[in-house]
Amino acid sequence: MTIETREASGQDTRSHFKETTYLEAIREAMWEEMKTDPAVFIMGEDVGAYGGAFKVTEGFLDEFGSSRVIDTPISEAAIVGAAIGVAHMGFKPIVEMQFIDFIAPAFDMIVNFAAKVRYRTGVGASLVIRGPCGGGAHSGPFHSQNVESYFANVAGLKMVAPATARDAKGLLRAAIRDPDPVLYFEHKFLYRRVKEMLPTDEEILVPLGVARTHRTGSDLTIVTYGAMVHKAADAAERIAEEDGAQIEILDLRTLRPLDSEAIIQSVRRTGRVLIVHEAPRFGGFAGEITAQLCEEAFEFLDAPIRRVTALDTPIPYSPPLEDYYLPQTDDIVKASRWLLAY
Repeated sequence: MTIETREASGQDTRSHFKETTYLEAIREAMWEEMKTDPAVFIMGEDVGAYGGAFKVTEGFLDEFGSSRVIDTPISEAAIVGAAIGVAHMGFKPIVEMQFIDFIAPAFDMIVNFAAKVRYRTGVGASLVIRGPCGGGAHSGPFHSQNVESYFANVAGLKMVAPATARDAKGLLRAAIRDPDPVLYFEHKFLYRRVKEMLPTDEEILVPLGVARTHRTGSDLTIVTYGAMVHKAADAAERIAEEDGAQIEILDLRTLRPLDSEAIIQSVRRTGRVLIVHEAPRFGGFAGEITAQLCEEAFEFLDAPIRRVTALDTPIPYSPPLEDYYLPQTDDIVKASRWLLAY
């Protein structure tokens, strides 16, 4: 696809676009950053010859060589520890977790070293830890978790959760360039389902800490991120068609730093808010967002704050049970209608 524009000089300039999946956008972000900056490299289990568990790094070894695409032992603590060390030497490692669930063995390295090193020494650790998160693929309790709340209380970490192909690319490029550690949560259910026309001849860079209005509306705000953006959009379209109400969807994109001002301003306009996330309810991001709204926008609320989240259990393997566990479009429609009728 080509879009043509004519400049004042009379010459044609052409921006070329191609359909890009969420997974391809992640690949392109890493590829382009590695081409641009020789300090950027990839390390993780099976990222080289095998091309990664989901083939995100397929072809990288042939292009960049084994010194920049490094297959590691099966030890997440060692991988992240090594990444912190080389980051102090001026490199910019991208660490792949085969599934984000496996970040747990590296918890100590992340929260007690990477997150605190700038505060302790004045020297940050510029590294990205990325990996597939989330349910919907019937992968069971050890390959389907959403771990963002584990790290929400840790100062010094940044966290990203893109919902679109454009944001997957732009936020990852920004994360790689950031001077401090970034956890990058890519929802595997979106890998090949979400597609977007992206330019091939211009840089896509999305700043961290800035939310995005996915859909405008005046009657209710849905605050969400990741795969839930798309379920919220389906719910909003159904309500608009059947009930005539217009729902605004705010895609957080970045969880730390959280764009609190965007949340507050949207809720002040609509007077009603529903918070949706795939992680379990207890201790989830919805609680922090609710607290901030009660402090900063309570007088603008025309209805109680509601949440739609996963259940407080491990994620079932059984497909019907997993569907019951995860927030679905029908759950969002039901909660939205309750708020609209309040």
